[in-house]
Amino acid sequence: MSLLVMKFGGTSVATLDRIRRAAKRVGREVANGHDVIVIVSAMSGKTNELVGWVEETSPLFDAREYDAVVSSGEQVTAGLMALTLQEMDIPARSWAGWQVPVKTSSAHASARIEEIPTDNLNAKFDEGMKVAVVAGFQGISPEGRITTLGRGGSDTTAVAFAAAFDAIRCDIYTDVDGVYTTDPRISSKARKLDRIAFEEMLELASLGAKVLQTRSVELAMRYKVRLRVLSSFEEYDETAGTLVCDEDDIMESNVVSGVAFSRDEAKMTLLSVADRPGIAAAIFGPLANAGVNVDMIVQNISEDGRTDMTFSCPTNQVARAEQAMLDAKTAGDINYVELVADTEVCKVSVVGIGMRSHAGVAAQMFDALKAENINIKVITTSEIKISVLIDRKYLELAVQALHDSFDLDKTTLNEG
Repeated sequence: MSLLVMKFGGTSVATLDRIRRAAKRVGREVANGHDVIVIVSAMSGKTNELVGWVEETSPLFDAREYDAVVSSGEQVTAGLMALTLQEMDIPARSWAGWQVPVKTSSAHASARIEEIPTDNLNAKFDEGMKVAVVAGFQGISPEGRITTLGRGGSDTTAVAFAAAFDAIRCDIYTDVDGVYTTDPRISSKARKLDRIAFEEMLELASLGAKVLQTRSVELAMRYKVRLRVLSSFEEYDETAGTLVCDEDDIMESNVVSGVAFSRDEAKMTLLSVADRPGIAAAIFGPLANAGVNVDMIVQNISEDGRTDMTFSCPTNQVARAEQAMLDAKTAGDINYVELVADTEVCKVSVVGIGMRSHAGVAAQMFDALKAENINIKVITTSEIKISVLIDRKYLELAVQALHDSFDLDKTTLNEG
């Protein structure tokens, strides 16, 4: 019997009516001959409510008790989904993470899945259960405590189950109908992709596309789990959504597959830093210890033994970065004249596996921005990605210009 994993996000199970709608989709797959593992998130808004209760009760909360409270949202949804399926005469049972068990690390609120034994669920499938409804986002630590995986953890849970049970596919139901060439709210020409490679999706997710959680894409790429992203609010269609798959499963694609952006970026520049061996470690070590997510890094040409070091980070981490650099300077680990923060920038990126075999992508990107008189502040590249920092006020203009320049509104052979 083939097994399918289906994941429903918070908006897809926000009300009892939406749970019934999701259950009908599950029932259709059962009727098609599949055993199904359903991974559910908490009902929309419930996790924020639970987190608020914890913070109001105990500002310096015990992370173990935080997980015990916050994980309850998914368990409520799992129970309601199982009851709904039973009302449809479908043999279903709900499972909390610890019952499977989903074995995780001990890092409460940000645990990582280490193992998912298949014996318990497979035994129930053998006994006639058709649907296992599993509470996403949670597991159990080696110490026997409930853990949670961090925001977006239900996506990761779904992919991990698909890998552990060798599922034919993992369907991620959400409030969008697939992966687009860019945000449709920015460009009216944005087009839904039928297929996208794991590497492209990973880059898009890490660059700000919010369709899939980054860790889930990493896991899918490692274990070759075919993902399908589709809407829970549209009529069912066998060809619906976007398939995230191995590069070999795509016949041919555009050189660039998508334009991603991150609106809330900051450019930090340390002026006149001593240019000596180990200076990068002296700067970025304290930043890492302070939990600052550094992205783009540029070091200027040295002059008279001094240099400028520029890096980008999220705007909500600027104060943390400034304090980390001040502490390092006070301790004598680094010496700089000034730390300048520009919080009015954004990051725009073009992504595509076709870049590996096509020259001139960077030149085309820079020409498109030049034509709109958009100045580039920082540039970084990888094998399938080019990112630039620009003034935030030009974000929409830059995205539209790049989308047009690379003809992303046009269909290629990979579509269908």
